[in-house]
Amino acid sequence: MSTTTSTTTTPAWQDVTASASDRVEALLTELTLEEKIAQLFGVWVGASSEGGDVAPHQNDMDDVVDLDALLPNGLGQLTRPFGSAPVDPALGALSLLRSQRRIAASNRFGIPAVAHEECLAGFATWGATAYPVPLAWGASFNPGLIERMSHRIGSDMRSVGIHQGLAPVLDVVRDARWGRVEETIGEDPYLIGTIGTAYVRGLESAGIVATLKHFVGYSASKAGRNLAPVSVGPRELADVLLVPFEMVMREGKPRSVMHSYTDVDGVPSAADESLLTGVLRDTWGFDGTVVADYFGIAFLKLLHGVAGSWGEAAALALKAGVDVELPTVKTFGAPLAEAVRSGDLPEAVIDRALRRVLRQKVELGLLDRDWDATPEALRDADVDNTEGIRGIIDLDNPGNRAVAREIAEQSIVLVSNDGTLPLAAPRRIAVVGPTTDDPFAVLGCYSFPAHVGVQHPGIPLGIELPTLLDSIRIEFPEADIEHVPGTTIDGGETAGIPAAVDAATRADVVIVALGDRAGLFGRGTSGEGCDVESLRLPGAQQNLLDAVLATSTPAVVTLLAGRPYALGSAVTGASAIVQAFFAGEEGTAALAGILSGRVNPSGRLPVSIPASEGTQPSTYLAAPLARSNGVSNIDPTAVFAFGHGIGYTTFDWSAGEHGPGTVGVDGTATLGLRLRNTGDRAGTEIVQIYVHDPVASVVRPVQRLVGFQRVDLLPGESVELSIHVPADVTGFTGRNGERIVEPGEIVFGLGASSTDIRITHSVQLSGEARVVGFDRAFHPSFNEIARSAS
Repeated sequence: MSTTTSTTTTPAWQDVTASASDRVEALLTELTLEEKIAQLFGVWVGASSEGGDVAPHQNDMDDVVDLDALLPNGLGQLTRPFGSAPVDPALGALSLLRSQRRIAASNRFGIPAVAHEECLAGFATWGATAYPVPLAWGASFNPGLIERMSHRIGSDMRSVGIHQGLAPVLDVVRDARWGRVEETIGEDPYLIGTIGTAYVRGLESAGIVATLKHFVGYSASKAGRNLAPVSVGPRELADVLLVPFEMVMREGKPRSVMHSYTDVDGVPSAADESLLTGVLRDTWGFDGTVVADYFGIAFLKLLHGVAGSWGEAAALALKAGVDVELPTVKTFGAPLAEAVRSGDLPEAVIDRALRRVLRQKVELGLLDRDWDATPEALRDADVDNTEGIRGIIDLDNPGNRAVAREIAEQSIVLVSNDGTLPLAAPRRIAVVGPTTDDPFAVLGCYSFPAHVGVQHPGIPLGIELPTLLDSIRIEFPEADIEHVPGTTIDGGETAGIPAAVDAATRADVVIVALGDRAGLFGRGTSGEGCDVESLRLPGAQQNLLDAVLATSTPAVVTLLAGRPYALGSAVTGASAIVQAFFAGEEGTAALAGILSGRVNPSGRLPVSIPASEGTQPSTYLAAPLARSNGVSNIDPTAVFAFGHGIGYTTFDWSAGEHGPGTVGVDGTATLGLRLRNTGDRAGTEIVQIYVHDPVASVVRPVQRLVGFQRVDLLPGESVELSIHVPADVTGFTGRNGERIVEPGEIVFGLGASSTDIRITHSVQLSGEARVVGFDRAFHPSFNEIARSAS
């Protein structure tokens, strides 16, 4: 008996008492080939600014989409209904509501679409909070705070009808010239995995499907060029690039993964069955959906040259393990149907992907009989009164801004300071540099104003973006402030530098504000497709910096940037250096607060600051021969290393009670630490644990982060910690390709950065080499034994 014709019996796929798998199978058997395929692609749409149906979004890669022709077969996803053009959030929600009703009414089974959006540094829509970028999350070393942020992002998205978010980025920085460094969490796999797990937990707890990207190797492209080929060995792949995905997959439980654009050793990720099925599903047990990076399946034909037709590209991706084509239908439509009908692709491969997609729709409630397209934010609104609902949804509320401010304050890194900071009520302040009066200087390229808003210059930004100059004026209301830009971010002009020098000469202190402008594909100095040849400051900024530092006025260098830059004369000539990585809408107020001392900085570098502009690619995860040595005249040593950062108080470190000097390869080492705040104000120290493996069966990094903990102490307060480190964290991929914990000496270092190790404890791991896998321990535990005041 058909379950589609009864008006009194609930169709099996809509029966909420049945198992998800039973519901999926019941629906799958009813679908035609075209209806199956329709669930495996998205259509790029834009919400109507008047609350009407979404309209297809046109892009250089798009074919014309006829929704009337597509919708009778159903639709898998809606691509960026909020994030394609500025639209009032309430009208956008109404537009999505009406579109979902249309989609459900158009197909035989009443199936709505999954709606997805970008959410890299906040919900990427008009009027939503612009949080700090992921590189700033890494600098905070505070996973709990990032989880709070992502829960708020997810709640905002879910409230207006969004189901899936395309974040977080788990790429490991291997070459800081790569334009998308700002989108990463840093250069260390453990830091990325820990912070990335927190982000996923927050997003998923709000009901949003988190999407890990870009799987895998994107950040290791040759010469730091976007989409360039990747040549890494299996050990670097397993021990560096895959580790964050592995950690987040196990501990964050994401429900989606996006493949990378790149090819690794000649195999494009979108067509790599060993990666998308072998590693991801067979080894790690992932049962969610794999979605295409935008146009990534078409790129198998257009860019990689491994497919001769759209149908071949579709078949390659599906066989490898890609389930959904995004952002719009290109290869998964008629070409895919033809590939099945011609016998080139078994229909069972379609069914495999479809089961994953439908199961996710079951989980989201989209196949429930009582499904309602009305999002939470419009439940009490009169949706027939289009103009009456304008402005009723606030996506930049005080709670959001408070979290954005907290992240900004905790992520800004005080890199150096000769005592000039905090500023003690200076009478005359010169503020020079190109990021002083630029509201976009705090935004990454995937923020809505920078990503989409710039294409609509007549539309207001939708959020308040005070410039650094604005915030300095508020922070120092009694000071006489003179502002001279000196040059632009990347124009190379030098005519304004003498005026900036004159202003600096007249001042008690000069703030030199440098950095980036986020953009896309060469339209910025940082962002997707904005790669650089060297890490010299963009444009004539170094010329400006050198000229100002040549004056006798104390100079505080601030950077609002998307990547680390070589700072040349500032390293020895600046009175202080403050690094902010695109710190979001509250970023300039946070930076001004650090300059005044209202905020005690606690950020740490998630990426090293190079001593020279031309030593890339380099990373702190360097083996002995990748460090300074006598066989090369090039010294790649960073001037400020991964994990570095100081504040306005000082801490005394001393060893506590360590555990035994010998533990088994399946055991746990115990480290003891006493920490005391020896300054006159409250502060935060970030205790970092590094592993050094003096002799191993394969070459290992000299130092590798395996744990960290933020420790807040009042003036004079002390704490004693007992830290338990499982031997599993010392593991690496051995010569036979298996991850092992190897017997022998291991030196654990407790330090304030990767190059500032304060306490070491040598442990002998005993026993035979032990194979560890996906279920291994990832983290040490920090236990507070005692805390006392001065």
